[in-house]
Amino acid sequence: MTFLRSLAYAAVFYPATVLWVLAGIAASLFGQRPTLSVVLSWVDMHHWLLRNLLGIRIKVDGAIPAGPHLIAVKHQSALETMEMVRLSHLPVIVIKKELSDVPLFGWLTRRYGVIPVERSAGAKALRALVANGKIATATGRPVIIYPEGTRVPVGQTPQLRSGFAALYRAIGLPVVPVATDSGELWGRGFNHRSGTVTFKVGETIPPGLKRDEIERRVHAAINALELAPEARA
Repeated sequence: MTFLRSLAYAAVFYPATVLWVLAGIAASLFGQRPTLSVVLSWVDMHHWLLRNLLGIRIKVDGAIPAGPHLIAVKHQSALETMEMVRLSHLPVIVIKKELSDVPLFGWLTRRYGVIPVERSAGAKALRALVANGKIATATGRPVIIYPEGTRVPVGQTPQLRSGFAALYRAIGLPVVPVATDSGELWGRGFNHRSGTVTFKVGETIPPGLKRDEIERRVHAAINALELAPEARA
């Protein structure tokens, strides 16, 4: 059943995504607001597929506040990259540059609002992240970053990448940490199991903390479901 559900999901989602990308490109000719509407309808479509084809339910423990925040999210799968767009009011997203370079899709991500990071570029990438983060903050939209830098397997809690602290210091926004256990159902392979994915929103952390303090607090909060599995109940 898991294989058949996953096959049905893939058969619908990927062709539909091509249509949504084309619709988004057309909408972008009329400004950013229509682009945002198309992207939101795309993630809503994906959420519908989660529920109705894959049998995945989303549980949100807490609430993501409206307005400009730096939202730091645990990264275990592709699922949270789409669900967080829906849950956090169309944020600007820090993404790896490779995604923003994908033909058509990458162009649409830039029109939507992303901060592409070339992870192999070292200090140059860090400077670009900070500069683009300040531009994003001026829009009044929240900014999402996956501070571990890449997807990590269930049970792993790596230290945060240096880009998180640099962005936090540069843009001066409160941080909303979000933990998730999406990797329990959604691994790197083709099969996606049914069940419930939890997003646990941590306590908002104020700006202006020293690097070791902000990293310690964010690391603990985004790994809340790893460090205390009973918190999922």
